[in-house]
Amino acid sequence: MAKKDQKKEKVIGVVGSGSFATAIVKMLTENSKTIHWCVRNEFVKGAIELRHHNPTYLTAVNFNVKNLRLTTDINELVSACDIVVLATPSIYLSDTLDKMTCDYTNKIFVSAIKGIVPKVNDVVAHYLRDEFKIGFRFQAVIAGPCHAEEVAMERLSYLTIATIEEHQEVLREKFASRFIKVNCSSDILGNEYSAILKNIYAIGAGIASGLGYGDNFTAVFVSNAIREMELFLERIHEMPRDVNESAYLGDLLVTAYSLFSRNRNLGNLIGKGYTVKSAIQSMNMIAEGYYAADSIYKTAKEKKMKTPIIDAVYRILYEDKNAEKEFKKLTAKLD
Repeated sequence: MAKKDQKKEKVIGVVGSGSFATAIVKMLTENSKTIHWCVRNEFVKGAIELRHHNPTYLTAVNFNVKNLRLTTDINELVSACDIVVLATPSIYLSDTLDKMTCDYTNKIFVSAIKGIVPKVNDVVAHYLRDEFKIGFRFQAVIAGPCHAEEVAMERLSYLTIATIEEHQEVLREKFASRFIKVNCSSDILGNEYSAILKNIYAIGAGIASGLGYGDNFTAVFVSNAIREMELFLERIHEMPRDVNESAYLGDLLVTAYSLFSRNRNLGNLIGKGYTVKSAIQSMNMIAEGYYAADSIYKTAKEKKMKTPIIDAVYRILYEDKNAEKEFKKLTAKLD
């Protein structure tokens, strides 16, 4: 009986209807006959059912709606699924999960969120553990480098899924395809924090670009950023890890350099002279690094870490410091 249960296909669902949520649904359609999808509202649900694509994000991706079970009710999705992928912006996660009243015992929650949960000023892994009693045994984290736009174009991309060994193979089978390669890791917190940190560093790389710094400086900036990330991760959650792996350095590189990077684009606008508020308002997608910078900066200060790049980005974003002056001071601290 136990062997029969193990062979039974795990039902998977996605919560969120932004660009990365849409990209994840596309990934899953390669291997799963049915994907449950909890979207933001009835308009989005109706538009996908009628036009077969998300009306706002990655509109070129067409779905066979016969394979989708669309809903706006998170309880309906969680009740039906063995695996729940959380892919909302971090600032909306608490509002979404506060509506979850169904039994979610022994279900695997996979975070594709690369930001801090404002309600608790903490990472998703801790939020799920502390607020919902979902232990790390039933959690997983998705890390890149994997921009949603390139997934939509079916360009070869790599994911790292961090979870306990027991769940690694089933999640690999769900996500891997001809255009998605999947690596597995046991570094749940390290992968989550690195995905948050790289967004902050990408804002910094964008600011540098907007200020007129060139490729030579950006290379030095990113080199210093990965070393700063390594220091931060060691102090937060010490365990054997190689930050040169794609989930850490690779994700940092693509987010710092890619034109698809919303965090880099936010920084670029600020470097060109936009106020932080006007830069945020001019974007139609959320740059997670802005919200994360406040929490990460405070964590670094509490643990007495030396994080010159995080400090400079924080001061520009939250203390209204002049970007040009801050980066001039930062250049003296990099090597």
